[in-house]
Amino acid sequence: MAIRGSQKMGKRIIVVWAVLASLCASAMAAELSVSSNFEGGSVKVLAIDHENGVIRFQPGGDPRRGWPCWWYFHVAGITPGRILTLELDMTGISIHPQWAMPQRASFSTDKKRWQQTAPGERREKKMIYRQAVNAKAAWFAWGPPFLASDAAELVRRAASRCGDARAFELCQSAEGRPVPAVRIGPREPNAPRFGLWINARQHAWEAGSSWVSSGLVEWLASDDPRAVSLRKKAEIVVVPIMDVDNVVAGQGGKNQLPHDHNRDWSDTPRFPAVAAAQREIRAMASAGHFHFYLDLHNPGWADLEPFFNSPQQSEHPGESWQRVQSFLGAARAELTGPILFKGRFGQTGPKYDPKAWQFMSEHWVRRNTGPEAISLALETPWNTPESTIQGYQAFGRQLGLAIARYIDELAGP
Repeated sequence: MAIRGSQKMGKRIIVVWAVLASLCASAMAAELSVSSNFEGGSVKVLAIDHENGVIRFQPGGDPRRGWPCWWYFHVAGITPGRILTLELDMTGISIHPQWAMPQRASFSTDKKRWQQTAPGERREKKMIYRQAVNAKAAWFAWGPPFLASDAAELVRRAASRCGDARAFELCQSAEGRPVPAVRIGPREPNAPRFGLWINARQHAWEAGSSWVSSGLVEWLASDDPRAVSLRKKAEIVVVPIMDVDNVVAGQGGKNQLPHDHNRDWSDTPRFPAVAAAQREIRAMASAGHFHFYLDLHNPGWADLEPFFNSPQQSEHPGESWQRVQSFLGAARAELTGPILFKGRFGQTGPKYDPKAWQFMSEHWVRRNTGPEAISLALETPWNTPESTIQGYQAFGRQLGLAIARYIDELAGP
């Protein structure tokens, strides 16, 4: 009888411990919370299943401020090592759902080191990401965020480490925020030089384009002999973020009303960053030293390799078209991976955007500069395993090498 009593008591203890463990797990799970009240944050939480660790959500953007495809949020109350399930549900959102559905999302436990999640599982208008997190809190995003504060730090750091670099404020945005930029090249006012202008992020959600500009700026300000040589020949202006307001607010930016930054390049632009860029480019062209414009973007979800676009050949006077081909040759020689340029090239015009093609930046630059200048857009893929901070920055450094090779060809022996 004593043995049977001990067995019954043991079973009761096991049951009690199981119940207590379940209650503890539920209590820990109940602490799960989601927030986006920080720079660049964006989310609409649809539901949280605390017990099973499932967060169902949508991007939080306002469609009037561009495609609602960007999302970036903080999760607290995680049990370290537990698998979180993030269910992105695009039901009821007007854009194609895949704009918001990277095959691999980004996550970080410190907002500095960003990793890719395991590949998501697509279910029509839903994408499900499952990721174990070895921390009590983490940030999740469509891609590795690059914020206005990152742009300010990038240009400050370049100016502090390189005597040829000067950080400056391109303008104040429509909402009164600074638009950081950096000018790299000879300080002597009459030094012979080529003029180059590179801007990124005319569409706020395209964060990868800013990371490409980051790799480019870091290389331009470095001690690499080819960077030093380029700085002696050229004045290079880089603007890491054009649409600062939407980046800060966590908005998509693309196709915002009445139009976005890259459909604003008219004679009467509404965005201060576009107007300021036009003034600077006109001034460089009037001084006779504007030679190169590049607008950095990220493309569609199915574009898995980088490519350049340019205004169609009929818009290029004199030697300009041949110079476009020369630069593409330099890009093929230098953009060698992990994000590899295989030579893809397109021409934009009425068929590309029947309503607003003439108000795209590369077309405005082509019309307002001389035949010695080329004007391009570069699309860097965001939906690949290489679409990371490290991959983007490596691509930006190689872009610098391609530019240096092209300027060396122009400069001659």
